[in-house]
Amino acid sequence: MRIGIDARTILNPQQGDAIGSGHYTYQLIRHLLERDKENEYVLFFDFRVREKDVKKFTKDNVHIRFYPFSDYKKYLPGMYSEILGRAILAREHLDILHSTSPLSRIPSGYKGLSVTTFHNLGVFAFEDLYPPFRRVREQMLSRFMAKKSDHIIAVSEALSDDIQKRFSLPSSKISVIHTGVDTRFFEQEENKNSNFYDKHSIHSPYILFLGTLSPLNNISRLLEAFARFCKKNKKYQLVLAGKRDWLSGEYRRMVKDLGIASKVVFTGYVVGDDLVPLFRKAEFFIMPSLYEGFGSTVLEALATGTPTMASRVTSLPEIAGEAVHFFNPFDVEEMTKSMMLFASDPKLRKEYSQKGPLCAKKYQWQKTAQETLEVYKKMVEE
Repeated sequence: MRIGIDARTILNPQQGDAIGSGHYTYQLIRHLLERDKENEYVLFFDFRVREKDVKKFTKDNVHIRFYPFSDYKKYLPGMYSEILGRAILAREHLDILHSTSPLSRIPSGYKGLSVTTFHNLGVFAFEDLYPPFRRVREQMLSRFMAKKSDHIIAVSEALSDDIQKRFSLPSSKISVIHTGVDTRFFEQEENKNSNFYDKHSIHSPYILFLGTLSPLNNISRLLEAFARFCKKNKKYQLVLAGKRDWLSGEYRRMVKDLGIASKVVFTGYVVGDDLVPLFRKAEFFIMPSLYEGFGSTVLEALATGTPTMASRVTSLPEIAGEAVHFFNPFDVEEMTKSMMLFASDPKLRKEYSQKGPLCAKKYQWQKTAQETLEVYKKMVEE
């Protein structure tokens, strides 16, 4: 087979460090290339990516290609963009094309077999939590790719159910393939030389949230719950680690209004050697999101042995099971009580700490890659 994978979500000069679908794309490609020496792979990158950055993907059965028109896309009418994209793909004579996110659009005129990985449909479930232009764009692309793709990979059963209902698709068009957990969350030692904690004035004990500071991640209710928590327990900090989103400024104003500005730390996006220690040094981790297509961050917390509490919504009970303490993310009082429970019971935290790695080890990138390769083979054979 000659397999094309749209890799523009990783090593993207405009987006910065790989997050979300970019991380998925990177890990999937990496593990596919490790195990599959028979098939040919054509990886499509943004033309602004430096050639030295793609050397890690260089193998005998890999061909690197760049989209040369990316810089001019905003100046081109949609028709010409479509024609150029279709021409670039057509000349590679692919047996199958994998778009690793519905936001990585396949040209409408492309005639080859295609598969798309869907990660999240929160933009449909909570429309009012997205800025208008982004909401319209993401919904439009998701609908188009659901219809255009010959097959869809959903990262959880919950997401598969949502895809079927929202786009009126048969279950036969969807394969559920869970993503994996990076092994560094199990193995990496603490970065003892880091000045990260001094830089951000973080001290123990602290509660950790890691993720985009977005309305979908329920940051407002988390801050309200933490403010109530602080009235009874004043020794904790809340560390909000993640990149800013469209309403991030509101959260900084909110902590001042709630009187907890001295207790809340905004670190920004965390990368590299600081990430795993940030999990491990936390008293516990909290994920209050309103919608999760999979829940990678929760699994990363579990892998590090960090006691974890999370929303009882969508995919999270399916993915984390008994390894996580669940709460209703719409109920601020229940969230507050969950914080109080973990803060007051070291024995309970230890129990969840021990459960975490056992759960996370079930999710391996090697398995994700193998099951994805089987989807490719089945599609080409049919």
